[in-house]
Amino acid sequence: MPAATPATYAAFLRGINVGGKNSLSMKALRSRLERLGLHDIVTYINSGNIVFRAAGANARSLERRIDRVLSRDLGLPVKSVVRSRAEMARLVKKIAKTWKLDPAWKYNVILLRHTIDSPKVLDGFELKPDIERVTYCPGTLLWSARVNALTRTAMLKVSSRPIYQDMTVRSVNTTRKVFALMDQAPRP
Repeated sequence: MPAATPATYAAFLRGINVGGKNSLSMKALRSRLERLGLHDIVTYINSGNIVFRAAGANARSLERRIDRVLSRDLGLPVKSVVRSRAEMARLVKKIAKTWKLDPAWKYNVILLRHTIDSPKVLDGFELKPDIERVTYCPGTLLWSARVNALTRTAMLKVSSRPIYQDMTVRSVNTTRKVFALMDQAPRP
């Protein structure tokens, strides 16, 4: 039986190197991930954005494996969100269709772990459409808010809820850059 063709993935680690907590060298992380059989690993900025190739896996199993390494090998109580290249392509396309960037607004890409991935993830939160907008696309919430009203948004309340532990936030620019790195990854 022929070996599985490696596919390209992105992993987004939650809460790495933020505010002096969960410090992790990207070199150490890369070394640990190579031991998992991941290869062509590229990290982007020091906040846990990783592009890699893996054979015979899927995004959910890779999440579990990476989480285990973070917890067991590196002693970090953080979680990962892993996306395939196809998932990232759909996300970047949705961002382009949804947002026309305006400096008066802040834009965040909220990546959801599969455990909470649902259009109903924000049920019970009263969004304020005059100052914030949220669009669900599978695996992600696209949240935008007026810069001058950030402290009044309903999305700020999410951080005090248990679901916050199963999501990670990236800027539009970081999301696009990670996707560009996926496109630059070697292909078989």
